[in-house]
Amino acid sequence: MTTITDQNTQSFTPVKIIWIKFCEHKTALLGLAGLFLLLIFILLGSILIPESQANQTDITNRIQPPSRTHWFGTDNTGRDQFARIIYGGQITIVIGVLAVFLQISLGTLIGGIAAYYGGLIDSILMRFTESMLSIPSLLLLIVVGKYFGKDIQVLNIFGRTFSGSVPIVVLVIGATSWMYVARIVRAEVLSLKEREFVHAAIILGAKNPRILFVHLLPNTVGSLIVATTLGLANAVIMEAYVSFLGLGVQPPTATWGNMMTQSISYIQGGLWWMWVIPGFYIIYTILCFNLVGDGLRDAFDPHTNESYV
Repeated sequence: MTTITDQNTQSFTPVKIIWIKFCEHKTALLGLAGLFLLLIFILLGSILIPESQANQTDITNRIQPPSRTHWFGTDNTGRDQFARIIYGGQITIVIGVLAVFLQISLGTLIGGIAAYYGGLIDSILMRFTESMLSIPSLLLLIVVGKYFGKDIQVLNIFGRTFSGSVPIVVLVIGATSWMYVARIVRAEVLSLKEREFVHAAIILGAKNPRILFVHLLPNTVGSLIVATTLGLANAVIMEAYVSFLGLGVQPPTATWGNMMTQSISYIQGGLWWMWVIPGFYIIYTILCFNLVGDGLRDAFDPHTNESYV
């Protein structure tokens, strides 16, 4: 990897330059710190509080305001809101990560193959991408969640109980969000495949799959990192939206979205903790992901690195 050296002979690698630019973005650092605190909250909370407490009902303590016993109050069945925020946050983040992994994988593969092979393959894959863009992903998520999400049995994985609708939500979000990634990867691979290092690899006898997956796609990692952070924010809000409508993740699994659903009847009743607290965590998480994404976008912008040359 090449380095950039200034007048004081101080060496700057591309990774170091990106990190310096990111650290100069104060709001991005604020978002990164916010995500770090959120992860500590939901991970440490799950160690201290068992999952059974998040699903334990107690009618005698229903719709209680925040107190020393129940820090975030209780819901309409007496379940502790603090515990449900912790475990709901885990599911929300897991859904976002898995959906974005699927989104990035599909987009990178389709965009890379289309750009590298070109011709008929490029035309077919890009027309398919454009047709997918015409399908409203949110509408598809609502329809699939309504007709299939509730019919899947509860899943037990590593001792944790998950609603059968979780994989449906992950699949639909990931499978309807990869098109923008495919376009980004295609544009970058088109420019990269004419570079000297690619021609050198061809002369040395490298096969097409090796050139694509070893020499070309790794050079798109900057754009993919930015797309990942912004995609996580989009996945969180989509999951929250359909769960709020009652068509996403189903009980007994808690998410911030379906916690908001339970608060609909109480919004005008002065029971603010039932909707303010989960709503705050949704907004907080999306804001942190967007701040980090904006910082990474500026850090990976080559024009902002010219001062280090």
